[in-house]
Amino acid sequence: MLRLSISFAVVLCSVVISAAHAQNSDLVVRKAVEDYLQIQIKGLPGKASFSIDTIQTGNLPVCQQVDVATAPGARPWGRSSVSVRCVSGASWSLLVPVRIHVVGSYLISARSISPGQTLVASDLTTQSGDLSELPSGILSDPAQAIGQVARSALPAGRPLRGDMLKAQTVIQQGQSVKVVARGRGFEVANEGRALNNAAVGQVVQIRLGNGQVVSGVAEPGGSVEINN
Repeated sequence: MLRLSISFAVVLCSVVISAAHAQNSDLVVRKAVEDYLQIQIKGLPGKASFSIDTIQTGNLPVCQQVDVATAPGARPWGRSSVSVRCVSGASWSLLVPVRIHVVGSYLISARSISPGQTLVASDLTTQSGDLSELPSGILSDPAQAIGQVARSALPAGRPLRGDMLKAQTVIQQGQSVKVVARGRGFEVANEGRALNNAAVGQVVQIRLGNGQVVSGVAEPGGSVEINN
């Protein structure tokens, strides 16, 4: 499962309007938006559906062809909007409000979690619901939370977001660390002192015994790797 922050694929849906239906602009636009959303929701997690709010084309000129696309900055689910643009027969565009529902599983805390606590599998459970009703950044895969550290206290049953957790610090400032330099056909190990804290995958600066300062990536276990 993925972190639920998926955005719409950039898909442009073009609909050619027959002369017999060109006058009924509201229905034409609604059908074009429906066709577009049917394509878009296929890439969403869980069970997805949508509804389209009232469309008011007003006195817009007759259009023979419209393009439908995701409006800039629109949410992938929940209350959102799509852009409809006439590309043949007239020149107009409008935003159509839509609501996209996604029912799926997400992570919640199985028990109370203290600030600074490193999460393990037993701290987590899943719950099913409408993801469009939840804040952005909600987590769905236990691998996204296990081994992470709680930034603050979390009560039992709290839906877990990515910004509630942080990577575990494996290197502390001032700590003596092993530095491994790797290149094509060679590997050299050295010792140094960390100049900053770092979690796994973060960049850390190391002062070597000769005074030289080098940068590397923190590895599990507290070593630092430098690739040449």
